[in-house]
Amino acid sequence: MKRYVIVSLINGDAQKVHEKLVHDISSKFNVRPQTLPMHITLKAPFEMEDINEVEHITEKFCNKNNIVNIDIKGIGHFRDNVIFMDVIPSKEAMQMNKNYYKELKKIKNLQWSKNEGENRKFHCTLASKNIKNKFRQIWDFVINKEENFSSIIDNITIMEYNFRDFKWDLYKKFKLK
Repeated sequence: MKRYVIVSLINGDAQKVHEKLVHDISSKFNVRPQTLPMHITLKAPFEMEDINEVEHITEKFCNKNNIVNIDIKGIGHFRDNVIFMDVIPSKEAMQMNKNYYKELKKIKNLQWSKNEGENRKFHCTLASKNIKNKFRQIWDFVINKEENFSSIIDNITIMEYNFRDFKWDLYKKFKLK
């Protein structure tokens, strides 16, 4: 069985700042860095033998949908185990996410977790691997590094987990119109 995640990769100045923050957090606090480049998760990791239906739905969806705007404003967290750059989606980005979610829900054997869905929180994770004991120190460090950006979602990308190298590899990237 293969493992995949579906994301929108974020590029530009926001990506550069994100990469630097992830690196600084990892080296300063001795925590594992994120294994994916800056992204917004559209579908959490799932296992599937044949990804063809996901590919087909995603390609069709991207051919019909336009690039959407987002703003990256501030730093947030979930409990004491995830610190992220906060993403404020435009109305169009929210609608695109809802529509894509509805398309993916048509796939029979696609697993879903309870925190997934059309109303989930848009964010770009900075630190999440075993940070509970260092949460306060990381939070105090990162909250002073806050920057704001306007950006876009211009792709839906399927990443495949590489079990040999313990990292996510690009499987297929679809461009929005």
